[in-house]
Amino acid sequence: PYIGDFMVTWLWGGFSVNNATLNRFYSFHFIMPFIVLFLVILHLMFLHEMGSSNPMGLNSNYNKIPFNPYYSIKDTIGFIMLISLLILICLLNPYMLSDPENFCKANPMITPVHIQPEWYFLFAYAILRSIP
Repeated sequence: PYIGDFMVTWLWGGFSVNNATLNRFYSFHFIMPFIVLFLVILHLMFLHEMGSSNPMGLNSNYNKIPFNPYYSIKDTIGFIMLISLLILICLLNPYMLSDPENFCKANPMITPVHIQPEWYFLFAYAILRSIP
């Protein structure tokens, strides 16, 4: 309550959303991936230098499996199988995942009765419809 109004005003750059707000959020949106990439590289460097701690307290190399080639081959085979399945679906039945209303003839003078967004936007559409 005490600091909230100050933070909103500072974040927005004024008392309402305006050009300064858009510039700040666009800059944040552009710079943030580089910051995350830098932190990931820093984390991997420290992990490579110092090694990972073991919560079990075991330092035996007996149960360790090397990442390469075992997990690399497993992940590559899984990736190839997934991409092959998606290509197979797209080539054999390209209209399987599309909306049936896409095949109706377009008429700019008549609005369709049942308009709804694609399936990946339905959660946002439900939220929008629930607000009066």
